[in-house]
Amino acid sequence: MATAPKEFCVLIFFSCLGQKTFTVEEAVETIGFGRFHIMLFLIMGSTGVVEAMEIMLIAVVSPLIRCEWQLQDWQVALVTTMVFFGYMVFSIVLGLLADRYGRWKILLLSFLWAAYFSLLTSFAPSYAWFVFLRAMVGGGVSGHAQGLIIKTEFLPTKYRGYMLPLSQVFWLAGSLLIIGLASVVNPTIGWRWLIRIASIPGILLILVFKFIPESARYNVSTGNAGAALATLQRIARINGAAVPEGRLREPAQERRGRFKDLIHPKYLRTTLQIWIIWLGIAFAYYGVILASAELLERDPVCGSAALALQDSSDDSEESHSPCHCHFFGPAAYQSMIISTAGEIALNPVNILSINLLGRRLSLCITMGCTALFFLLLNICTSRAGMVGFLFMLRALVSANFNTIYIYTAEVYPTTMRALGMGTSGALCRVGAMVAPFISQVLMSASFLGALCLFSSVCIICAISAVTLPIETKGRALPVGTTPQELLWLQKLLGTCDDAARIQAQLS
Repeated sequence: MATAPKEFCVLIFFSCLGQKTFTVEEAVETIGFGRFHIMLFLIMGSTGVVEAMEIMLIAVVSPLIRCEWQLQDWQVALVTTMVFFGYMVFSIVLGLLADRYGRWKILLLSFLWAAYFSLLTSFAPSYAWFVFLRAMVGGGVSGHAQGLIIKTEFLPTKYRGYMLPLSQVFWLAGSLLIIGLASVVNPTIGWRWLIRIASIPGILLILVFKFIPESARYNVSTGNAGAALATLQRIARINGAAVPEGRLREPAQERRGRFKDLIHPKYLRTTLQIWIIWLGIAFAYYGVILASAELLERDPVCGSAALALQDSSDDSEESHSPCHCHFFGPAAYQSMIISTAGEIALNPVNILSINLLGRRLSLCITMGCTALFFLLLNICTSRAGMVGFLFMLRALVSANFNTIYIYTAEVYPTTMRALGMGTSGALCRVGAMVAPFISQVLMSASFLGALCLFSSVCIICAISAVTLPIETKGRALPVGTTPQELLWLQKLLGTCDDAARIQAQLS
């Protein structure tokens, strides 16, 4: 006959004897929001700057490598696909390792990895080397998601819905920074120096990681309650608050970072629908980014006939050559900056909607609007009108990412939160791997067909979002307790006054 875990019995013993105990969740809520969380927001949020610069880099160097190595459309698309292939593979691996060995260690490792291979990319002697090294950069960047998890696990419940979406400001800053740098560096000293300069923020950020501790929720899940308590006391001192009275008591979780937990009947439907949504959102997001670059590079003059009109009106040998060079001019960079700035446009509305309407309904609405604006790109309009549509699309796809990041980090328990984010990130990169071939290849052949495909995927995601089985708005972060432990909990607690509180924290 199975027996209750020792830590579990100790927790029940102290609670039922009247000795005061508290969980990490209760400590985080009691300490509240303060100076520590502002520092956490700035440092961990800055990981978004680095990630955005590395991901957006391909969009601004594509015209240059296309010309230098005389690449065809599919070869340019393959560069982006391989970046996300590396991201997909390492996202699962690093997520599993983060649940087993800690979020902070994996975050540091991923930054060192990405910075090293990014610098090597700038010395790539050939197209093949460039593709391989960017794939390795993608693998390193996949670990940056641990910064979001650390933020989520330290934030009080009522602040998660406000502070996490604001992290989009850092992604926007990184995107604008790389576009601004490209407009100056690419025409003067070249794309290789652009990559070297873009590596600097990641290297600098590594130096300030020491100010952020390991997640207290992770420490307590490994049985290291002493380290968790020390972290909570440090946060309380910085915030000018105090930890709750009593002893920090939570059962250690021996089963951490197991893939089969994600597909346990309790989470199976949630996991499958989350994967669909992540895949679709990334497909739409990177589709918009790459389509913007393609449209601006080729400078279409009118809606759906744009690319065909350009190709048919220019009979020169250069135009028909697969390696013809179309570099971004000042107007193209300006349009990219305007459309990229759209990522922050809906942030206030997004924050309000996820806190008032909930995560599921908010995501459904923004996904539906994304589908509509993809179709609106087919309308014959001026360059300003096209930039306006791209602006709104960037705002909507950014809102989609905001919401699904928050939902995924909140819905899974501590024991598999990093793995849940990792596998979701992997599926996300599947969508990102397909997007270049739609935005950079299919769009050249059938503009309307590509737009209909993007729109259809967004509609599927909207349906998946509104039918998610769990709403996480106002919900405490689950710790992760097995069904057998919950059964013992019910038996041991009986009529104990703290039964409801403890069960709510552990289930």
